[in-house]
Amino acid sequence: MPALPLPPKIKPSNVHWLQNYWFRITWLHLILFPVSLLFFILVLWRRLLYRNRILPSHKLPVPVIVVGNISVGGTGKTPLTLAVAGKLVDRGWHPLIVSRGYGGLSQMPQQVRANGDARQTGDEPLLMARRNLCPVWIGKDRVAAAQSALQANPQCDVVLCDDGLQHYRLERDVEIAVVDGARGFGNGFMLPAGPLREPLSRLNTVDAVVVNSGEASTGRYTMRLSGAFFHNLLEPGRTVAASHFYALKNHAVAGIGYPERYFQHLRALGIPFTRHVFPDHHFYIERDLIFQDCEAILLTEKDAVKCAEFADSRYWVLRVEAEIDPTLIDNILRKIASYGRKIA
Repeated sequence: MPALPLPPKIKPSNVHWLQNYWFRITWLHLILFPVSLLFFILVLWRRLLYRNRILPSHKLPVPVIVVGNISVGGTGKTPLTLAVAGKLVDRGWHPLIVSRGYGGLSQMPQQVRANGDARQTGDEPLLMARRNLCPVWIGKDRVAAAQSALQANPQCDVVLCDDGLQHYRLERDVEIAVVDGARGFGNGFMLPAGPLREPLSRLNTVDAVVVNSGEASTGRYTMRLSGAFFHNLLEPGRTVAASHFYALKNHAVAGIGYPERYFQHLRALGIPFTRHVFPDHHFYIERDLIFQDCEAILLTEKDAVKCAEFADSRYWVLRVEAEIDPTLIDNILRKIASYGRKIA
């Protein structure tokens, strides 16, 4: 039986428009709610088919940790994936990151190189590859991508699947769901009336719920994004603190799932700026970033990988790290201990 298709993914430009309706209820929901109800039925039916093995899933020879969310965009999946990968390296493991490569043109399994092209690989995989923590692979078929990656990197002993919570074809040993502590779940409706990919009850079935920028609660882990230094996009070895921008005319650019989190971070650093919001995964051209009275352009890492070819000395990149509850890694290692690795 072929895999049951989900409704087509909403394009980032449309997501930017719909987000105005995902955190309130308006007359438009009279039209959108029946579609959301159909989507809800399809999601439950698809999950049921996988749980009962009517649709096949595939097990890898190493443990698989998936990091994802139940809502659309901007919860912090990629920083968390990188943080978990780094902690696993510290514990003596050899992780491998597998991603869909959303937004990129490439469909076949391939390794993402640090000098790659975001238009081919997608922006988030390229960002992760440039951190140089571990091999990063992409592929529309994440099972095939993981299998090819393990064959090419036999030293790898654990797979991290970025944004893989709904990719049920790949069996997993640990599921981590990231929740936006600032925005929550919007109006609580499924797509397209609300931001939910799966119902809230899905959180009861995962191994860990990580709340980004929120308060700790029973059974959940916390995470926060930190970063106070900027590197020059044209000269990566040149690094400055936030104070460098206090007296400059700054323009801050964000084409990410939740731009306001980036802007709030800059405000907390005391940096004055004019904000510019672009759709998530937007591919920039030079004229997008031509601003009057501009002495510095402040970018997220995700945006920066798409601006290098036309950057000048005014382009600066804020690198952020996810600070996570250390007990999360301890619990992940307990979950995968059956694979015979020693828990450090």
